[in-house]
Amino acid sequence: MRIIAGRFRGHKLIAPKNLNIRPTTDRIKESIFNIIQNHIYDSVVIDLFSGTGNLGIEALSRGATKVYFIDKNKESISIIKKNLEKIDSTNMSNIIHDNVISGIKKLSKDNVQANIIFMDPPYKKGLVENVLEHIDKSNILSSNGIIIVEEDSSEDLPENIGNLFIFRQKKYGNTSISFYKEREE
Repeated sequence: MRIIAGRFRGHKLIAPKNLNIRPTTDRIKESIFNIIQNHIYDSVVIDLFSGTGNLGIEALSRGATKVYFIDKNKESISIIKKNLEKIDSTNMSNIIHDNVISGIKKLSKDNVQANIIFMDPPYKKGLVENVLEHIDKSNILSSNGIIIVEEDSSEDLPENIGNLFIFRQKKYGNTSISFYKEREE
């Protein structure tokens, strides 16, 4: 697992020792960032179910100004901290050790508005719809923001949730990437 592009390109990230954390593969990560490349520079990013911090750290490398990492797993939080220290970017990040719903509520209370939200929950746990509903109600997504959801390709994600809708979808073997944004009023 490595940083693909940007100022930290080539840095290897610390990976988990067990299989409880499933990092996004470099191939899928590269595809996601090719699609969203025009939205990253100078952006605020939220990395939900952060795991290793892989997606948020890639965003920092490519020019994001701030990344909020949210994960409830103690090992994940430790790995994210170590990976941020490795690239000297702790000052550009905020790590929230909590469940994703509580983390979203904290960010909403702090009036955080993200341009990009990464969401890579554990596969086949039925978490996506509930989390998207909370994002929709929380006002943490900027008006032109994008939510990128990674899920098992056998899962059928809803086309619409509240004011959010899928505008693009890609499949990579057993992984599906869905891109959501807000409906224009």
